[in-house]
Amino acid sequence: RYHTTFRPAPTPKIQARLRQNPKDKEENIDKLVDIYYRNVKELEDFYEDAFYVNADQDPYTVFEFIESCIIKPLPCKK
Repeated sequence: RYHTTFRPAPTPKIQARLRQNPKDKEENIDKLVDIYYRNVKELEDFYEDAFYVNADQDPYTVFEFIESCIIKPLPCKK
């Protein structure tokens, strides 16, 4: 799979053969984003134990953060 910005096709010949998925057109994405913003409050209320993940980081950092949120230390015997 190729991405026009992050992983472009290696040659112009391959690039000329590529087609965009119709689901990825701007108007379809706008609809999905609009649906998300209309429903986000209900989702936040339903998933009250959820946590925010900044995925604009390297994968290892994202993984470490998620792991730290879901893994609780084992209880100690006294």
